[in-house]
Amino acid sequence: MASTEKAGATGRPAERGRQSRRTWRPGPALMVVAGAACTSSSGMFIKLSEVNAGTAAFLRCALALVVLAPMAFVEYRRVGPRRPRLLAMDLAAGTLLGLDYVCWVQSIHDLGASIATLLLNIQLVVFPLLARFLTGVRLARRFWLTASVLLIGLALAGGAIGQAEPGSDPFSGVLFGTVAGVAFAGYLFLIRLGGDGSPGGSSQLPSAASPDEIRGTAGSDRTSRGAGGPHTVTPVCVATFAAAVAAGALGSLWTGVDLNPGWAAWGWLIPMAFLGQVLAWLLINPALPRLSPDKGATLLLLQPILALLFGVGFLTERPTPTQYAGCVLVVLAVWRTTRTDH
Repeated sequence: MASTEKAGATGRPAERGRQSRRTWRPGPALMVVAGAACTSSSGMFIKLSEVNAGTAAFLRCALALVVLAPMAFVEYRRVGPRRPRLLAMDLAAGTLLGLDYVCWVQSIHDLGASIATLLLNIQLVVFPLLARFLTGVRLARRFWLTASVLLIGLALAGGAIGQAEPGSDPFSGVLFGTVAGVAFAGYLFLIRLGGDGSPGGSSQLPSAASPDEIRGTAGSDRTSRGAGGPHTVTPVCVATFAAAVAAGALGSLWTGVDLNPGWAAWGWLIPMAFLGQVLAWLLINPALPRLSPDKGATLLLLQPILALLFGVGFLTERPTPTQYAGCVLVVLAVWRTTRTDH
């Protein structure tokens, strides 16, 4: 009997450990960080492919659909259809994403992959403001204190203030980078709104709401649908389809779209599409609705930091001292915002 009790006593912790390992799921912050890391190499791949803005933006989405469409069909069979209102939101978000991609690629050609990716962080200001004025989400005082520092840092990094890298076009690059960042903020905002379908869903919650409150509200929406779980692939697939249409239309009118860019270009565009469009947004999209607007946008700052390392390390881009100073200001502003969370 004693040996049996001893075996049971030693077995139960081991069984609990195995059970804990089986039920572990990454938190939303970790998912956003991993997704941002996947997208950080996109600018490098685009520059190495040497294709124009319309071609890169359209093929990024078209190639991703080859993987996303079958996955979305499997999810449809398992979970059921997504609500029409949410599908419409996914389409609207994808349209903004297509605009973001075309303008961002043009900014890469004008400023380089590292600085163009950094400029996307105008969304760190635009995204929380959209949430504040359209849904009433409260923003911490630190956001208002650091927004001006962030904007000055972005202007320095882009070369609008100070000296830009020789051979770059700071006016055009900053213009297209700003448009891309604003469109990206709109995309993130709509994705957050589409995170669940309930009228009082997580998109409506103040930033002070706890993760349990957010998960509970989203869960009530899934119960009302009677579905087998949340949609994670379908929103990404629908938004990517809309982005492909928008990028194809805008690219055709502006730069042209080359459907046969050559084998060398395909070698860079295919991994860009898989990492930057498929894997990244399958991680980011379901995670953003579970985070406050400013925290979600702050975590995405990992993307331009890594992009800067890729640009300097692999593309031999050489930002000027004032551009580096702008990068430092951006990082410090966001670090200050994050540090006061704890």
